[in-house]
Amino acid sequence: MRIIRAADCLVMPWKNGGGTTTEIAVAPEGASLDNFDWRISMAHVGQDGPFSSFPGIDRTLSVLTGSGITLAFGDGERVRLDRSSAPYPFAADRAVDGVLVDGPIDDLNVMSRRGRWRHRVERLSGAGVLTAAEGLLMLVARKGDWLVNGAALPAGDNAILEASGHVELVVRGNEAELYAVWLTMKTRGTLS
Repeated sequence: MRIIRAADCLVMPWKNGGGTTTEIAVAPEGASLDNFDWRISMAHVGQDGPFSSFPGIDRTLSVLTGSGITLAFGDGERVRLDRSSAPYPFAADRAVDGVLVDGPIDDLNVMSRRGRWRHRVERLSGAGVLTAAEGLLMLVARKGDWLVNGAALPAGDNAILEASGHVELVVRGNEAELYAVWLTMKTRGTLS
């Protein structure tokens, strides 16, 4: 397990220049916004505006703080997300504007290159056991002091586990929130 401290994460401008994002992890390491295989980041959204377009990328968005955001897609679909919403997956090359519900938000973005990687995001609020059957498991600790297989993971920090198997999560404190991100490389011949 490798711990990624919040203080070590890279803050950079959005692809469209409309704000900043904190990059938690990217593969391959050092990849740009145009050539990553997968990327996990947090963004502060302070005003309404278009999302950056990422051709060939699948994205999952989760609201971390604030009242929420409405995703207004170019085809007319509208989806409202708030802190209680499940992580929402969509194609990152779809035209979409973000319309804030009532003030700024912070969000978690998970992106993977379609055809090479796939991802799944789950929000957890208590202790348990996760199974990382293959690929990578990234843990984003938001609230509470977590133990991951006995190792400390304080709120704000992140962990990436490269080995498959069971992951035991224990949390201390009344308020707990952790995002689990499963990243799996697609193999040749996979049709999904």
